[in-house]
Amino acid sequence: MQTTTPRRADRHAQPDRPRRTTSLLILFVVLAGLTVGLVMASRHYERCQGAAEGPKRPVSFTVDDGVTAERVVEDLAAERVIPCSGFIGNLLMRGTGRSDEIRAGTFTLTTGMTLDEAVDVLTTPPKQIPTADLLVPPGYRVSQIADAVEESLGIPADEFLARVETGRFDRPAALPAGASLEGFLWPETYRIPMRDDADAVIQRLLTQFSEETSSLPWERAQDLGVTPYEIVVIASMIEKEAAVQRDRPLIAGVIYNRLRDGMALGIDATLLYDDPTPDGELSTADIETDGPYNTRMRTGLPPTPIASPYLWSLRAALNPADTPYYYYVLCGDDGGHRFAVTYDEHLANVDACL
Repeated sequence: MQTTTPRRADRHAQPDRPRRTTSLLILFVVLAGLTVGLVMASRHYERCQGAAEGPKRPVSFTVDDGVTAERVVEDLAAERVIPCSGFIGNLLMRGTGRSDEIRAGTFTLTTGMTLDEAVDVLTTPPKQIPTADLLVPPGYRVSQIADAVEESLGIPADEFLARVETGRFDRPAALPAGASLEGFLWPETYRIPMRDDADAVIQRLLTQFSEETSSLPWERAQDLGVTPYEIVVIASMIEKEAAVQRDRPLIAGVIYNRLRDGMALGIDATLLYDDPTPDGELSTADIETDGPYNTRMRTGLPPTPIASPYLWSLRAALNPADTPYYYYVLCGDDGGHRFAVTYDEHLANVDACL
């Protein structure tokens, strides 16, 4: 009987077939997985290149100084301004070539922007707004401020004064409702945008008054027997009367002494404020005109401030010198005054100084 022995190749043919089939299946699955992954990655990349989905709404977006571009991408995605953060978002940011040009500041964006659109806003410098300097010296009255506004900003003085009269502004705490704004337009040098109108300028000066005087001891007004508004009235007279700092608390002391004793203040600056012949000089007729600002004829305070006082005069009005003086006269070349207790002493000072 003849027997046959299987060839070597034949001996291994049967076991290799399923092993090869399995390998092909694994390869197919891996390739299919890679294909699916690539398709999904491609779609995600395309989605990140586009705009975030959803309705558009404004977003106030702040970039702090020194923050990284990666953090900006993360924050933009968190606000739904752009669709993606992470690796793809940062990859796209680097692809803009402008990640080093992002500016610090607060920007107005919207939801649903592309990264390129957001970067356009974040890297564009703001437009320069033309401005002008407005100088308001201490001691200016509203009409003088109106002239300065017209000269510096081109807003007609008449228009400025008409808007002042409306009184429709956020008022400092010391300014009662319905009272004139005289005395409350803070003296300062301002940089004002040329686009601002009269209302904006007035509000800026009133706000500056509130900010500059917020730390003053206004509660002392009650101890002095006056209101905060009357403090400003007194300060405005000090501003017009005093030329050197050492005189301010002394003049304040004289004013309070006369108010306490019912004496007329006799301050010519109040007469000049309401001068019927506004030539800067006081005639006999001006002095004899009985008006609310004639502090030679009337006792008490004038009805309003007569100018815008600065801090030094407000401080003097709130902290007057404890002094026996009732009189003072301009004396010397430095603008200082000589003070007296009695009228006879005052007359002697007048003879010596004038």
